[in-house]
Amino acid sequence: MGNPPPRALPSGLATALVFGSSGAVLVLEILALRLVGPYVGVTLQVSSSVIGISLAAIAYGTWLGGRLADRFDPRLLMAPAFLLGAIGTALTLPLVRFGGEVLRGGAAPAVLLLAALAVFLPAFILSTITPLVVKLQLSDLNRTGSVVGRLSSVGTLGAITATLATGFIFVAAVPSSWIIITLAVLLAASGLALAWWLRRTGAVLPGKPRTRAVLASVGLVGAGLGVASPTPCDVETAYHCAQVRTDPAEPGGRELILNSARHSYVDLDDPRNLEFAYIQWIGAVADVLPMGPVDALHLGGGGFTMPDYLRATRPGSDQLVIELDGGLVDLDRSKLGLRTDENLRVRVGDARVGVADQADESYDFVVGDAFGHLTVPWHLATEEMATDIARVLRPGGVYVQNVIDYPPDRFIRAELATVAAAFPHVAVISSKEALAGEVGANFVIMASKSPLPEADVARRVAKVADPAIVLTGEPLAEFVDNARVLTDDYAPVDQLLAG
Repeated sequence: MGNPPPRALPSGLATALVFGSSGAVLVLEILALRLVGPYVGVTLQVSSSVIGISLAAIAYGTWLGGRLADRFDPRLLMAPAFLLGAIGTALTLPLVRFGGEVLRGGAAPAVLLLAALAVFLPAFILSTITPLVVKLQLSDLNRTGSVVGRLSSVGTLGAITATLATGFIFVAAVPSSWIIITLAVLLAASGLALAWWLRRTGAVLPGKPRTRAVLASVGLVGAGLGVASPTPCDVETAYHCAQVRTDPAEPGGRELILNSARHSYVDLDDPRNLEFAYIQWIGAVADVLPMGPVDALHLGGGGFTMPDYLRATRPGSDQLVIELDGGLVDLDRSKLGLRTDENLRVRVGDARVGVADQADESYDFVVGDAFGHLTVPWHLATEEMATDIARVLRPGGVYVQNVIDYPPDRFIRAELATVAAAFPHVAVISSKEALAGEVGANFVIMASKSPLPEADVARRVAKVADPAIVLTGEPLAEFVDNARVLTDDYAPVDQLLAG
C-alpha cells in the first residue's frame, strides 16, 4: 500500500495562508515602483517592467509550487517558504539601494534588472505557497472545483486588499523601508508559527538546526543592510523620493531633487534669481505681460520658484498653485521657504481636475510645469486639457508649458500640434541646438487666444545665461511637421519620449 495522503489543513488556516501570501506579493509589487523610482524614474516603461517581472515571478513560483506539491508532502514546505520569503523580502532594500547606485539611469536593461532585484525573489518564493495549500485541501476529487475556486478567489481578495491598503494607507503613513521590514518580520513570524503548529500535528520539518540558524542570520543581515543602506530621500512623500541640496556656490541656493531628477532651484535670499534656463524663459514671458498684478494659475508647484518670482516682480498678484503632492508642499514650507497667504494659495490635487473647477476667463497667466519624473503626465498633454486651459484663460492671457524631449523630438512636435488645436497663436522657446534636433532639452510652449509678444520675448531669452530662440510661423510649422494631435483617446507620451 502507498503512503496515505497528507492531512488537509483546517479551512480557516488554509484561507489565511493563501490570503496572506498573495497579499504580500502585491505589497512588494507596489513598493517596488517606489523603490526603483529614485534611480530610473517613474515612467510607463518602469511600471511595465515592475508589473511584468512580478507576473513572471508569480507564474514561475506557482509552477514550481505545483511541482513540489506533487513530489513532497506540502506540509513540510510551507513554513520554509514563508521563512525564505521573509529573507527575500528583507534583502530587497539592500539589493535595490546598492544596485540602484550602479544601475542609475533609464536604459531598458537597467530598468528590468532593477525591477527584478526589487520584487522577483520574494514574489517567486511566496507564489509557491498557494499550490502547496491547494494540494493539501484536495482530499476529495468530487470537490476539486470548489476547493480550487475558493482558494483562487481568496488569493485574489488578498491581492486586492493588499493593493488598496498599501496605496491608500501604508504608503501615506510610513516610509517604504518600514513597510518592507515590517512585512519581512510578519512573514518570518508566520513561518515560525506555522512550523510550531505543524510540529504539534506530527509533521517533521526539513532542515537541521544549524541550517535554520544560517537562514535566520541571513534574514537578520538582510534587514540590517536594508536599514543601513544608502537612501536617496530626505523625505518620502506619497509620490516622490524628495531631497533638498544646498548650493555650495550660493548661500541661499537650494536644489529640489525628485526621484533623482533636478526639479527646481530656489534662492532663499533672492526669489528673482532663476537658475534653470527654462524657468528664465518662463520668467521672460511673465515679464512682458501688461504691467501690474496678474491672476496666475500654476499647474504643478515643485519648488514654487515661479510663484515666488511673480510675487516678487508683480506684488499683489493673485495666484493659485495646483500641486498633486501634499507632502511636497510640506517639504517646501519646511526647507524651501514657501509662504502661502490670501494671494498665494495651494490646492492639493490633480491639475486636470483642478483646471476643470476654475471659472471661464479667470486668469491672465497659466503655467504648466507638472511632471512625473521627466514626463508630462499624459492626461495633462491632450487636446482636451489644452482646450480647458484656453477656457480659463482671458483673451489677452498667455499659457506657457514646460516640456522635456530628446531627439528625434517626437513628443514636443506632437504637443505643439496639440496646443495649436486649442489656441490660434502658438510659439516655442528653446535652444538653437535643441530645435535643430541635436540635443535633448527643455522646450517652453507659449500660446494665447490673442497675438503673442514674440519679439519682446525673443529679445529677452536671447540675453539669458543659456540663450534661446523663439520659433513661430512657418519655421514652427516645419518643425511640427504634421505631428499627430494627442487626445484623451490617444496620448502615448512615454512611447514618444522613448524615440
